[in-house]
Amino acid sequence: MPKIKTNRGAAKRFKRTAGGGFKRYQSHRKHILTKKSTKRKRQLRSAAEVHAADQKVLTRMLPYS
Repeated sequence: MPKIKTNRGAAKRFKRTAGGGFKRYQSHRKHILTKKSTKRKRQLRSAAEVHAADQKVLTRMLPYS
């Protein structure tokens, strides 16, 4: 059997959690930060869990994670 290629774009954006899910970082944190409140920017720092509906797709993209 040949090896399955990992989707490199997904590998840079998602990490597998201990429970078998995936974590991701939040969007809207790169630019135009002056109009966003300090509270909003602080809350965007934390990682979020990938929704259950997207788990199957990510498992296929990241077979060895």
